[in-house]
Amino acid sequence: MEKLDLKKVYKHLYLPTAREVTLVDVPPLTFAMIDGRIESGAEPASSPAFQQALGALYAVAYTLKFAAKKRAADPFDFTVMALEALWWVEGGSFDIARPDDWQWTAMILQPDRITPEMFAEAVAQAQEKKPNPALADLRLERFHEGLCVQIMHIGPYADEPATIEKMHAFARENGYRPRGRHHEIYLGDPRRAAPEKLKTVLRQPVE
Repeated sequence: MEKLDLKKVYKHLYLPTAREVTLVDVPPLTFAMIDGRIESGAEPASSPAFQQALGALYAVAYTLKFAAKKRAADPFDFTVMALEALWWVEGGSFDIARPDDWQWTAMILQPDRITPEMFAEAVAQAQEKKPNPALADLRLERFHEGLCVQIMHIGPYADEPATIEKMHAFARENGYRPRGRHHEIYLGDPRRAAPEKLKTVLRQPVE
């Protein structure tokens, strides 16, 4: 059984160069998603709600993968994709250097063959195996991001502001302005990789 790897299918979106900012047109894609807010005084790594949401996301993502392989009719296999997150501040200006009242949508890209019925069944199975209140808030959604600037950031999350400014400068110089929500794709695991080797795709929708 051939394994679908969406990171290779959408290589230009998930493996961009770190040398320069690029302009991409992101097509409609299907995600498992969950929304939340960082608690006052916390950061993503120390936010109970965010960590609980990640547990729910990964539980359903792997349940879907194994369920797809075991389908009696038309089974298929796929690679579980990296965690992604949209970040914003309601009614204000989002500043990556100041984790204050951040809101988020955590998400994992899914193959188009994943149906709402498969998703609902996976959520139920994950809840039965390891109960998690965040599972009730998961959804399967089609998300169309459209025109964006992006770049691969290599290094600690704390160093992202300089890379983000590079993206914004590129947008300004080419006649674009930011819109929508700051987007990050976490290709590295901060629990295992050295901070200077972490890879994070930074993406900003523009118009």
